[in-house]
Amino acid sequence: MVALPDRILISAEEYLIWEPTQEQRYEYWDGEVVAMSGGARNHNRVSGNFFKLLDDALADRSCEVYIVDVKVQVEPGQKYFYPDVVVTCDERDDDPQFIHFPCLIIEVLSPSTEAADRGKKFAAYRQCPTLQEYVLVQVAQPGVEVFRRNEQGKWVLSDYNLGDRLLLESVNVEIAIADLYRQVEFEAEATD
Repeated sequence: MVALPDRILISAEEYLIWEPTQEQRYEYWDGEVVAMSGGARNHNRVSGNFFKLLDDALADRSCEVYIVDVKVQVEPGQKYFYPDVVVTCDERDDDPQFIHFPCLIIEVLSPSTEAADRGKKFAAYRQCPTLQEYVLVQVAQPGVEVFRRNEQGKWVLSDYNLGDRLLLESVNVEIAIADLYRQVEFEAEATD
């Protein structure tokens, strides 16, 4: 295995040619190539559950649901990300390489990605005019945070717990939070 330098700096055009030839996935952040970390079993299970629930619910509509390996072009020539799950209902989204017009993005949090998912990524995603909901899903313990763009264009946070039902307004799909965590083993909480 060849060791890569800590930072890879290339143009967006070079990235879009180079990245599909790699065994590992890489995101693109303003000229810097960032390796995607591998997910643990719970991360994979929650992503898969969310994808399946959405894909089943949207089967008869003109929306498309993608998991893990589809890039979102957040800012042309600047930012290309791989969300855990992304939904587009926009007929203009016909590019075979990436999604341009997402309405819903879901990130399943892990210790190595949580800060970026909450910070830099969400800041970039908020610039996408078609994005209506951004969902952050915990895996260590059950908990879902949904950021929704309101009519004034402001992002409003709603929290959901294991016994709750979540209405994803962007696609008009209701999901039981418990269904997202089907077959997930939670970490035991430390007691004093």
